[in-house]
Amino acid sequence: MTISTKPYLVRAIYEWCVDQGLTPYIAAKVDEGTRVPPGYARDGQIVLNIGPDATHEMILGNERITFQARFGGVAHSLSVPVENVVAVYARENGHGMAFEIDEPAGVTGAVDAETDSTRLAPVSRNRGTDDEPPKPPPPPRGHLKVVK
Repeated sequence: MTISTKPYLVRAIYEWCVDQGLTPYIAAKVDEGTRVPPGYARDGQIVLNIGPDATHEMILGNERITFQARFGGVAHSLSVPVENVVAVYARENGHGMAFEIDEPAGVTGAVDAETDSTRLAPVSRNRGTDDEPPKPPPPPRGHLKVVK
């Protein structure tokens, strides 16, 4: 059995962003295995700031990404399966990497981050207020590559 390269690539892009002074974001599919604050996912996906200033106790593991972050001033524990990560990229310039998500048989409507990125709603610094609507996503930049 071959171990997936995805967790290593996610960590590499994360470290590159931090080393360059950029803000690392992940876009992830939200399903029953994903633990995020209610109301922040859009169209079955969520975009999260995973930078050191926005997270606490971050673990970029091979199976899960776990950390604590504040949403609307309230601390939450988040957990995202690595297999659900759609993209990891720098907020400031969009440079990063996109991944294909394997859907179970019979499931349709997956969002391709490269062709339908307008459906991703970024969460600015994970510190928005509950009364504040999500900010619109940045325009597609075409810097992400799909890894099969």
